Amino acid sequence: MSPYEIIATKRDGAELAPEAIGWFIDAFMKDEVRDYQMTAWLMAAYIRGLSDAETVALTQAYINSGKTVDLSSIPGIKVDKHSTGGVGDKVSIILAPLVASLGIPVPMISGRGLGHTGGTLDKLESIPGFQTQLDVPQFQELVSRHGLALIGQTAELVPADRRIYALRDVTATVDSIPLICASIMSKKIAEGIDALVLDVKYGNGAFIPPPEKAEVLARKMIQIGRASGKQVVALLTSMEQPLGRAVGNWLEIEECIDCFHGKGPNDLMEVTLALAAEMVVLAGKAGSAQAARDLCQQALSSGKAWDKFLEIVAAQGGDTEFLEHPRRYPRARFRAELKAGESGYVAAFQTREVGMASVELGAGRLRAEDPVDPQAGIRLHRKLGELVEKGQVVAELYTNRKETLPGALKRLEKAIHIDARPPKIPPLVLKRLA
Repeated sequence: MSPYEIIATKRDGAELAPEAIGWFIDAFMKDEVRDYQMTAWLMAAYIRGLSDAETVALTQAYINSGKTVDLSSIPGIKVDKHSTGGVGDKVSIILAPLVASLGIPVPMISGRGLGHTGGTLDKLESIPGFQTQLDVPQFQELVSRHGLALIGQTAELVPADRRIYALRDVTATVDSIPLICASIMSKKIAEGIDALVLDVKYGNGAFIPPPEKAEVLARKMIQIGRASGKQVVALLTSMEQPLGRAVGNWLEIEECIDCFHGKGPNDLMEVTLALAAEMVVLAGKAGSAQAARDLCQQALSSGKAWDKFLEIVAAQGGDTEFLEHPRRYPRARFRAELKAGESGYVAAFQTREVGMASVELGAGRLRAEDPVDPQAGIRLHRKLGELVEKGQVVAELYTNRKETLPGALKRLEKAIHIDARPPKIPPLVLKRLA
């Protein structure tokens, strides 16, 4: 088929053969299909949708566009975790060393923050010296030697996704469930895993807020994983408020340090342990979720998980002094407090707006090339259902750009709602899918 015919077929709502999709992606990578033609096809796919078979074919075509990682020489079931993204979601930074400390290889390739969501790589890179841009041999060496790697997508893995995502980002075709599935699952399958746990967010801070649509996304990713011979489990978790109390790169690393030492926020630890337990079961190290949670709790209380975190940070060039003595880390030059205008309960968050306030302070980016300030962010003093008196501090804001404080304060004030009655708090883990 020609590019014209492939575009027209999808425009008219017909199903493309896997071979046609494979040829189209391959031709795009050879510059035989132009950007404007790929953009036309993406819009047709966005509007008409892709069948399950088409989505699997697109995922495979993405994988075939680059190299795949071979981790077969490393003993054990290789398990990773992926989150669809949210505000204050620093789970991977705790979970990966925790699971690896139990002898389970965790090859983790993460992303950067964009828009209201934070990125694991940005958080890790707030640790001075920490290197995330490593090549495939370095990735394999880390997993082999330390049972863990925390890196960004390499140039060799799934290059088609990187090029096509750049087009999606500027043509309003990002939030298509089939296109999201192919993008996520191609990277995870290419990194050499045997099993995957998905943290699919729902709620007003999630990429796809309605829980029923989040479930569709989760089920499609599970199906793609199974078609590639991978074990996949998904949890639907709440993003109706920021996860934990810190939003911003170094602030979130500090909160992770607290979690390793048994002082982390309850909601963050609950989601982390729920996901970690699924990974431990998939790896065959426990026969039930409860037994797996017990193992994880022991690894945290004994210090094994913390030691593994320090080990991988050092292995990837990070300065562990700031992890062991976080108060030595340089602080943002400017801060402001958001105080309650009335007494009552924190009844609701507009979580996306909290994330955007953090971006405004410098902690995130709206474009891929935007710089990120590791010291900027927000610390929440109150969460859903907690009582606050008029005049008490609800949140603290930190930045090195003083001029951003008034706008971020105003945005945050509108994003946190106080009411005389306590709210109904949505479940942290709504559903398990397998």
